[in-house]
Amino acid sequence: MKHQLSRRHVVDMCRTMLERGYLKATEGNVSVRIPGHELYAVTPSNYDYDKMRDEDICIVDFNGKHVPDLGGAGGLVPSIECGMHANIYKSRPDVNAIVHTHQPYASALAFLRKPIPALTDEQVRFLGREVAIIDYAPSGTGFLAKNVQKKVVSGDNAFIIANHGVVAVGTDPDRAVFNMALLEKVSIAYLMALTSEAGKVYTIPSTIREIAFGKLKKDEKRIASQIVDAVEPIRVPDGEELPSVAEVAEPAAETAAPDLGYMITEYLDVDDTMRRLKALVSQPLRGLRHDALLDTLNYFDTKCTASKEITERAKKRIPGGVQHNLAFNYPFPLAVDKAEGAHLTDRDGNVYIDFLQAGGPTILGSNYSPVNEQVAAVIKESGPVTGLFHEYELKLAEIINKYMPHIEMYRSLGSGTEAVMAAVRAARAHTGKKMVIKVGGAYHGWSDTVVYGLRVPGSFRMNAKGIPWGATGRTREAFPHDLGTLKRKLIENRLRGGTAAVIVEPLGPESGTRPVPYGYNAAVRKLCDEFGAMLIFDEVVTGFRTGLGGAAGYFGVTPDLTVFGKAVSGGYPMAGGVGGKAEVMSVFGSGLDGKSGAHIQVGGTLSANPLSCAAGYFAIQEMARTNAPVIAGRAGDRLTRGLQKLIDKYGLPYVAYNQGSIVHLECSGVMLLDMRNPVKLLKENKGRKTLMEQMGAAYAAHGIITLAGSRMYTSMADTDEVIDDALSRFDQVFALVEGV
Repeated sequence: MKHQLSRRHVVDMCRTMLERGYLKATEGNVSVRIPGHELYAVTPSNYDYDKMRDEDICIVDFNGKHVPDLGGAGGLVPSIECGMHANIYKSRPDVNAIVHTHQPYASALAFLRKPIPALTDEQVRFLGREVAIIDYAPSGTGFLAKNVQKKVVSGDNAFIIANHGVVAVGTDPDRAVFNMALLEKVSIAYLMALTSEAGKVYTIPSTIREIAFGKLKKDEKRIASQIVDAVEPIRVPDGEELPSVAEVAEPAAETAAPDLGYMITEYLDVDDTMRRLKALVSQPLRGLRHDALLDTLNYFDTKCTASKEITERAKKRIPGGVQHNLAFNYPFPLAVDKAEGAHLTDRDGNVYIDFLQAGGPTILGSNYSPVNEQVAAVIKESGPVTGLFHEYELKLAEIINKYMPHIEMYRSLGSGTEAVMAAVRAARAHTGKKMVIKVGGAYHGWSDTVVYGLRVPGSFRMNAKGIPWGATGRTREAFPHDLGTLKRKLIENRLRGGTAAVIVEPLGPESGTRPVPYGYNAAVRKLCDEFGAMLIFDEVVTGFRTGLGGAAGYFGVTPDLTVFGKAVSGGYPMAGGVGGKAEVMSVFGSGLDGKSGAHIQVGGTLSANPLSCAAGYFAIQEMARTNAPVIAGRAGDRLTRGLQKLIDKYGLPYVAYNQGSIVHLECSGVMLLDMRNPVKLLKENKGRKTLMEQMGAAYAAHGIITLAGSRMYTSMADTDEVIDDALSRFDQVFALVEGV
């Protein structure tokens, strides 16, 4: 059945008006515009509203002609007034819902043929300058439809049809019902005035009336734009087959060229995606129904008791109860006992589809046995750390260079945060310059220098508690995608001694939450060359996940330094490092030789330990053998296309898109807020963040683990069957959203 959400709106309007006594039996008719189409959903002719179902609602085009739907009205015909509704929708693009009733007090004025003058500012604001009388014509005729059309172009929202009934219109279903109810209230007041003090009914002053009417029109335009001017939803044909991981070709032999492809099948239409994200942020929140939210919380209270108990205990010894930001989930963290492939099992035995994948590093899937077994054999001989050199330090550097030739030398460190610190220090040492520029909203770890413009572009040091002012004194940020601002910062920095480095996430801030146009990285490379700055790619997430050539290989852009983390050890701890051109990497030279020239201090007893280096080597080797990044990317394609189909099915404003195996599902758009609109940020940040958390909890209650309810990482373990299982669970959650 098509257009189910619009049908549901019609049924809900009828139920509301039945409960309030505005509709009786089969009289009157109700309709709702179908966004993106020249169609509307309308009540059937001569059908009891009390028994009406979604499938009974008829679909009609703007010529007033019935559009039969095999899964819909089942032989019912639309209201005889469908021509009137069609004319209103054609004449008034701001109108998205229409109510035609025979309510008693307004109908009394219809018999008297008395228009209602402007009595109160409330009436003028919501209904219009006056409630006019539409000339009589027989019901269901083209004459009546034309008479109505002549009047509605005035922009007013309520009308009385002579010897017939009333018409109320609105920018959405709730506003149409409200206007109809307000009309009845005003009609009662006017009738009482007419009968008790004939000739002494006064209108409000014309100046005040115009102010109120102007406010109404402004309000209407805002609300209407959320519906009429909303972007056309992504349509997924019913018969379309979803992308399949089975389509991925077998990897080439080891002796062949090491180009195994990349996770991205077709690069994202960034302009279209950003337009959809901006439309989402401009709309009111659409979250879970209250009863559904209570059911979600009940799941955690009754099914996750062991998790709640241990995390409550942990709060006594661990700040906040958990050690990592990824684990701070609403309403409380889940404690996991088992991870395997595409699934997690918590302490209560609940099994979840794992789209967190430890924040992205486990491209092969969690707890991948072939790597575990080989790492165990190495560690059995050497132990996890020796403090001296081990052959797998070299093997890891060599295999990275094999697939990323621009990484001529590589230095292992303990984490992505450490690697960013080292890369910034190396850039300053090599160039002799001090300034660093990052992109606002991007996360490059928690070191003093780059906790700046964190998550919210333009927020500077708002997240920089405990950091001296001097630590960020030489850090600047540019807004995402804004090459003009970046160039201005480079020019400004030239006056301050120059820019040492520009650091970017090559897919966009927060793993592509604000995706970059395809040519963005090449443009940044050109600017860095022009101003003598080094380009640092933060590939903590994208390294190896994008493909064995990394994002640098995919975009064909060579950075001076590349930061690694997470995936460089396949999910094992002490995962991080920095690599790049040999002449730049020479500043990392170890030892106590005291030689002249640039030399920076980095270290860490556990850096480059046998455990992490062997794990990284074997994980990269397995990714090459299995073509895991490409398989994971196709799983991401299947998941995203399925989500887009569900979003269209339920008529939700949500946005689903992916860059291969990095899948974004935005329900609130909180990550799109920034300091360019600080009032909106301050007003809506909390509510949008809360919605994101609640949706994340609902996904978990239906067996899906995500990153904060808005991002997912697929892996080689995500077969078509796993993705289809996940989509059926998302289907259940979307059905619980308010207004569906």
